[in-house]
Amino acid sequence: MLIDTHCHLEDLAVLERAREAGVEKLVNIGCDILSSKQAQKFGAEQDGVFFSAGIHPHEASKVGADYLEHLRVLAQDPKCVGIGECGLDYYYEHSDRESQKRVFEAQIALAHELQKTLIIHVRDAYEDCLALLARHSLSEGRVIHCFSGNREQAKAFLDLGCYLSISGIVTFKNAEELRQVVRETPLEKLLIETDAPYLAPVPHRGKPNEPAYVRLVAEKIAEIKSLSVGQVIEQTGQNALHVFNLS
Repeated sequence: MLIDTHCHLEDLAVLERAREAGVEKLVNIGCDILSSKQAQKFGAEQDGVFFSAGIHPHEASKVGADYLEHLRVLAQDPKCVGIGECGLDYYYEHSDRESQKRVFEAQIALAHELQKTLIIHVRDAYEDCLALLARHSLSEGRVIHCFSGNREQAKAFLDLGCYLSISGIVTFKNAEELRQVVRETPLEKLLIETDAPYLAPVPHRGKPNEPAYVRLVAEKIAEIKSLSVGQVIEQTGQNALHVFNLS
């Protein structure tokens, strides 16, 4: 089953093209309260479209005092399959680091409380992210969205029980280290995503990305691991069904 586990979607035409390309399910990601509510509304009207509710690290310094209650209410929706994307981003630092850590840790705890999968954004903050995750027991799934780290970082996340979600970056010419991570990671611990409309894979790089292109990620993983595309689609689909409890 071809599943895009991470996209930002609000266009019915884009959704229709995804379905035509064989994408059977997708997870529409919230980055703040407004986008989480928009993802909820879009998913309510479409079969196979699920959503997450979360606060992106860029938004961590802007949250109101009641943000966790808003997330808790959104998470009661049966189509809400995750908390996030949340995490740490020290590359842009649109929010200060202390706010990022505070809001991230609150969402880790919320995902644990609600038994929802945690969808993690991490950039240039691997050490702090691993430390925060290690503080909390692992009763829910954990997904490292758009993983682009090195082999040592991949192993550390895998040792904590995380899944690595692979995006179109794996098709980029300069992404040999990521391809090595994919080569060494068991297929049972990989997911595929687009992060649409960002990070379009080759040959669409530089253009708006779409969930329809998630097949190109599967094709690249198949090439790297010397597997059939069908094997990659089947196993990553089963992984997604399991970690997000998709029905």
